[in-house]
Amino acid sequence: MVFRFRSLASQSSLTARQAIPFFLMVTLAIAGYSAVLLFTRSAAWNPGQAAVFVILVILHIALHWLSPWMAVANYRVTFLYLAVQGALAFTLVMVAREHDLSYVLFLSVIGVTVGLLRSRIPLVAAGVGIALALSGLSLYLMAGPAALREWAVSLAPLTLFVVIYVLLFVRQNEARARAQQLAEELEAANRQLSEYAAQIETLTLTAERQRMARELHDTLAQGLAGLILQLEAASSHLSNGREEKAQSIIQQAMQQARDTLHESRRVIDDLRAAGYPAGDWANAVRQEVERFTSTTGIACQLDLDVSSPPPPESGEHILRIISEGLTNIARHARATQARLSLENRNGEFILQLEDNGCGFELPSSGFIPGHYGLLGMRERARMAGGDLRVTSQPGSGTRLEVRLPRHEGE
Repeated sequence: MVFRFRSLASQSSLTARQAIPFFLMVTLAIAGYSAVLLFTRSAAWNPGQAAVFVILVILHIALHWLSPWMAVANYRVTFLYLAVQGALAFTLVMVAREHDLSYVLFLSVIGVTVGLLRSRIPLVAAGVGIALALSGLSLYLMAGPAALREWAVSLAPLTLFVVIYVLLFVRQNEARARAQQLAEELEAANRQLSEYAAQIETLTLTAERQRMARELHDTLAQGLAGLILQLEAASSHLSNGREEKAQSIIQQAMQQARDTLHESRRVIDDLRAAGYPAGDWANAVRQEVERFTSTTGIACQLDLDVSSPPPPESGEHILRIISEGLTNIARHARATQARLSLENRNGEFILQLEDNGCGFELPSSGFIPGHYGLLGMRERARMAGGDLRVTSQPGSGTRLEVRLPRHEGE
């Protein structure tokens, strides 16, 4: 209710500002002609009659200035307002007993009627007809039937002029109001777009930071972790006199160091996903498993039953998840066996990675402070359109499962 009142008040204020030229013209016409009557016929006016006339003129003009607030009122209030204005005009004419005053007053009433009821042609016709009838009645009462012929000849073209003028004036004001409203809406839309742009920029920066964190973890962190495992394995073989095996692992570590350096440079250059050679996704999975087994000595069974590889972006996420999962097994699980399976089933890619290691207590938040591997795997699964589930208990090993939906045509 309060909002509607403020809206109507704002609209009426705008209408009043736009109609100021018209009301100035009406005020000058009525006040000027009334002053002329008072001075030219001062001898015929008694003080009481002159006072009543002046008061009615002031009230009539004041009601004209209040008419913009009638434009936003209901039709009952508008008709009451027009009835009061018509009655005042009729009374003023009868008090002054002046034919020309009838033209001035009733033409102004006709102009206000057209302005207030412009959207309802039948109501406009009725209002104009009533005003003309009152004007004709006042002349008939003052001068008899003979005055009606002159009244009809004079008032018809004047009425037509006033109606056309007011309609053009109102349409011009409405067009100006619409233009102003559109400008305000455009300004509001621009402000909203600026706010959206700021929000998008913030979200973009946040997403880019997260992507950089994942890329750095999946390149530098995983690469260095693999190097540490290989060097520890080489050191163990050297301690036991198995120099050939140690030399082989050192060669693998050197190659992995080169790969990590290349991958790190790629991330620094453009932070784009590395991808994998077309048609070679299955080999990329096998290489990850072979590298894990040769480095850690942990047997890993691979069940790869995929009729077609996933899309490149999803495939890259899956490779990163596999690499991180195997690294976690090597670093934390103290396992002797692992199993990796990937298959197409019921329209889904299903990845399962499990071990027989020590397991751990998974926090309810799903995030272990200081360890970002699990968080990164969850984010990659989500970006690929799937989800990741981890099942683990102390002493019972760990099971990781990722489900990615396949879409038509993949």
